[in-house]
Amino acid sequence: MATEPLKNSGDFEQGAVPQTSRRGFWSMLVVMLGFTFFSASMFAGGKLGVGMTFTGLLWAVLAGNLLLGAYTGTLAFMAAKTGDSVHILSRYAFGMRGSYLPSFLLAFTQIGWFGVGIAMFALPVQKWLESRGIIQADNVGALWAIVIITGLLMTSTAYFGIRSLTILSFIAVPAIIVLGCLSSGIVLFGKSGIGLSGLLAAQPKPEAAIGATLAIAISIGSFISGGTCTPDFVRFSKGPKIAVWTTVIAFFLGNSLMFLFGAIGTMGCELADISDVLEIQGLLVFAILALGLNIWTTNDNAIYTSGLGISNITGVPKRFTVLFNGLLGTVLAIWLNNHFVGYLSFLNVLIPPVGAILITDFFVRNSGHYPEAKDAKFVDINWPAVVAWAIGCGVAFVPAGITALNGMGAAAAVYIFLSIAIQYFKDHPVDNRKK
Repeated sequence: MATEPLKNSGDFEQGAVPQTSRRGFWSMLVVMLGFTFFSASMFAGGKLGVGMTFTGLLWAVLAGNLLLGAYTGTLAFMAAKTGDSVHILSRYAFGMRGSYLPSFLLAFTQIGWFGVGIAMFALPVQKWLESRGIIQADNVGALWAIVIITGLLMTSTAYFGIRSLTILSFIAVPAIIVLGCLSSGIVLFGKSGIGLSGLLAAQPKPEAAIGATLAIAISIGSFISGGTCTPDFVRFSKGPKIAVWTTVIAFFLGNSLMFLFGAIGTMGCELADISDVLEIQGLLVFAILALGLNIWTTNDNAIYTSGLGISNITGVPKRFTVLFNGLLGTVLAIWLNNHFVGYLSFLNVLIPPVGAILITDFFVRNSGHYPEAKDAKFVDINWPAVVAWAIGCGVAFVPAGITALNGMGAAAAVYIFLSIAIQYFKDHPVDNRKK
């Protein structure tokens, strides 16, 4: 057995959040909506908008986000009941040093999302500055200046923790709702709008056609890596009901709205890039402000949870690890944006099996109860969890069905099998002595 002393700062990165620091429904809801109202979902919705009928898209998005909401809602229940982050929960399933694996994976993915978010904000700003003649076209130095300034600002608020995330989300969530409704309203009811009948009659471009299975996979995959980090935020909820409801609403309603905002815009304007849609609608300046705030809230959540992950590995307080992670994400921003599709596919293989193992360990292996982290005796490395994760990742590469669900199902099944088998041999030792 291996344990280590738990040292907490105000963000409780090394242990449970006490009841005195828990928050109510509305405070948690805006944090989770700020997390799920992510511009990348609008871009993903735009891709679906040119590849499907609206009715087909609606069912695919609702099905994908219902599954995503069920997954994240389950993790939310675990977090609120224990008060633990996903990284502390990983200690129970993977062991003390074994938890370094999911912590590293989740920190790496969230640093990546942080970088992608910076680029998604910096590029439209560059486009606007070029259109006004303020900077020359394709000025790499100006783009990097925007990236660096954006990265510093977004890192600074994550440094101050959950309170700053809440304040920023209260501002950003209404702004993105207004932007999405305004853009969709112009498409449907503007001077040359297509109307509801036109939206329902819209047909996908043959060269961009997307099937229902792939569309559901995109809906799930667009946020399942971030969704696995849900416990890092909802552990501040006053109870499991608040945690579950705010999470399900955020992922089912919030993420679905982002997809629909992107899809309606692209269907009406026949452009796959939502930033191009907003530009021709004359909304680019407002979009820069609203999308900037929207990206900021998600990026703050991403760099916050990545800080918790590195803190779990190193023992360094979160307020310092977020500074390093923010710098790294800023430096990688342009590269990550240029390799976004490959990066997203990479995440959908590596991350979902982690969440499946955490859920299986809590509800199946431990009957929905963990001792407090400060009292728990963690094994060093729980090898069944590590092996199950590796097999789940391997199965996720199978080119059939939905990648994330394939990996999760395989990881959960293997983890249960290995845990039962090991326990059986412990209870029934083989006596090889000669009689």
